[in-house]
Amino acid sequence: QVHLVESGGGLVQAGGSLRLSCAASGNIFNFNDMGWYRQAPGKQRELVASVSSRGNTNYADAVKGRFTVSRRDNAKNTVYLQMNSLQPEDTAIYYCYISWDPLKNRIYWGQGTQVTVSS
Repeated sequence: QVHLVESGGGLVQAGGSLRLSCAASGNIFNFNDMGWYRQAPGKQRELVASVSSRGNTNYADAVKGRFTVSRRDNAKNTVYLQMNSLQPEDTAIYYCYISWDPLKNRIYWGQGTQVTVSS
């Protein structure tokens, strides 16, 4: 069993910042990567950022230069998403995930946290 607990999110004005946290527990040995997806109303869920077990990071073009994904020091099971220069188009439910392969064939999701950016 795998459990993901998210925190952070909320309401912020355009140009502001928020930080999301996610801690994974349970049978998480040998996972491939963790990170964040988001889903806006009427849109498909999309990958925002990820960090591999080796520490390699990947970002969606829409957030490059504004968002930073990182891991807790000495704790690969905890990831953060620092979101700066937030824009109304960043408004979505953000889901933490953990996966055991690059194709995401085995993946677990957090409960999701709402991020709302007002203009």
